Amino acid sequence: MNKSVENWLRSSDYDWKTASALYKSGRYLYVIFMCHLSVEKALKALVNLRTGQIPPKTHDLRVLARLTGMNIPEEYGMLISRLNEVSIPTRYPEDIKRLVKLYNRSVTERYLKETKGLLKWIKKNGKLSE
Repeated sequence: MNKSVENWLRSSDYDWKTASALYKSGRYLYVIFMCHLSVEKALKALVNLRTGQIPPKTHDLRVLARLTGMNIPEEYGMLISRLNEVSIPTRYPEDIKRLVKLYNRSVTERYLKETKGLLKWIKKNGKLSE
């Protein structure tokens, strides 16, 4: 595996650990953002591996998923879409009070668990794990 792919994966793992730490500290809104970022970087690792090209500078998970050329299961495709939709409001909240209420502990826990499953799937099926 080339150095660029390894770097994307390390960065994805770092962001995943950050999401987990934020969850433990009760900073739920940013857990969702970090889940998005972790998936984004894992997809970019896969795009880099499969195409040999530097991935595009986009935060759109659906675009990155398409560029991998993989047939992503429906449940993960739906998660990718949901993460894509919540990325901007969690990054730049216009009404933080409402978002903090919306992304409570149980909602955030679901995102965290589902993201963990998606990351494992990407690594396994994309042959990114040793």
